[in-house]
Amino acid sequence: MRILVANDGLSDVGGVQAYLDVTLAALASRGHSVALAYCTDSGLPASSGSDGYLRFHVSDAVRDSAIDAIRRWAPDVCYVHNMHDLTVDSALTAVAPVVKFMHGYFGTCIGGLKMHRFPRAIACDRTLGPACVPLFLARRCGQLSAQVLVTELRWAHRQQDLFADYAAIVVASDHMRREYHRHGAKPSKVHVNPLFPTNPLPERPVPPPDQPAVAFLGRMTHLKGGDVLIRAVSRATTRLGRAVPVQMIGDGPQRRSWEALARRLGVACAFTGWVDGDRRWDLLRGCSVVALPSVWPEPFGLVGLEAGALGLPVVASDVGGVREWLHDGVNGVLVPAPASPDAFGDALVDLLTDTARQVALRRGARRVASEMTVTRHVERLEAVFRTVAA
Repeated sequence: MRILVANDGLSDVGGVQAYLDVTLAALASRGHSVALAYCTDSGLPASSGSDGYLRFHVSDAVRDSAIDAIRRWAPDVCYVHNMHDLTVDSALTAVAPVVKFMHGYFGTCIGGLKMHRFPRAIACDRTLGPACVPLFLARRCGQLSAQVLVTELRWAHRQQDLFADYAAIVVASDHMRREYHRHGAKPSKVHVNPLFPTNPLPERPVPPPDQPAVAFLGRMTHLKGGDVLIRAVSRATTRLGRAVPVQMIGDGPQRRSWEALARRLGVACAFTGWVDGDRRWDLLRGCSVVALPSVWPEPFGLVGLEAGALGLPVVASDVGGVREWLHDGVNGVLVPAPASPDAFGDALVDLLTDTARQVALRRGARRVASEMTVTRHVERLEAVFRTVAA
């Protein structure tokens, strides 16, 4: 098949780009002709997944000519991802069937975060509607700006209007499938296709470290609950009577406040900043468990599955699509949401003091990750592509 893959950015850093790197290579290796459409180029060195493919630059100034060139290339299907300029989505529906992968809450939330930040951070389960307008400002669902509210509301409704034009919508979890069903997407169009670890599975299981340690991996924002984790580790340190080191891998706007919180509570946190490639996996290998204390409803929570590929169990808030890959007692521990520092800390203590349980969960983590492969993901994609192309 001829498959046009469209994403707002090219050679970006982040989860979507990592997904595309692996998926594009897998599609090409299975004999498909793959081309890329994009609006912006990060200027970073081309990632392995976006290098060597025919490219179409579809930003404002050249969009019409680019769409004409895409039409001449004659794709059988357009596989579209994060696209801020929805004019591109609309134009591509006139070229070929569009399969849209919803990586987040696009068209189902004004700010796309599906959470309130005031008076405390908590996930939101509302259906997008008129009541969301006053709540956006009162509950700090996004920027405290009426102009931003109007702009993002219009964008969300525009995205929602396109649901009917997509030949299919792909999501990574049953949680997201339900989210799009209740926002008007036709049930027969929405397909669940769980993600896969983008890191390689080691030939041998990684042995547990001699001393218990916890890892956090992700963008440091209010969404990710780093403050919950630091308070939880403070509680665990008190209960255990010894320090529990934490590797805080990542960066973001909350890093400084989390560093200050760790110093104030005396938690042994090492903030590494952004770490890529093998260095990131080396840091994880030195830990006993990965923590996913998310406040927002994670659409999937890929970092936990990537930890599982290394044989690390995960202690996670039971939010969003986490249950798609985290099976409580098999490859990790689910903490009821909203996860309090006390509940999360107790879950860490229970795991870190039970060696036999750690060993069992490490085996389960590796087994679950080994079953959720890129091959299975791409096979399910191909089935969707064949259906809409027909």
